[in-house]
Amino acid sequence: MSTHSNKSLQIPDLIHDLVNDRIQTLHREAEEQRLILRVSRVQRARRDVRRANDRLRKALSRV
Repeated sequence: MSTHSNKSLQIPDLIHDLVNDRIQTLHREAEEQRLILRVSRVQRARRDVRRANDRLRKALSRV
C-alpha cells in the first residue's frame, strides 16, 4: 500500500515538473520569436536606408 501512496504522491510532482518545463519552453520560444522579429525589422530598416541612399545619390548626381 505504501508503494501505491508513493506513486500517487509522485504523479502530481511529475505533472508539475512537466508543466513548468513546458512553460519555460514557451517562454524561450516567445523570446526567440521576439528576437527574430527585431532582427527582421533591423534588416528591413537597413534595406530602406540603402534605398534612400541610392535615391539621394541619383538625385545628387543629376544636379
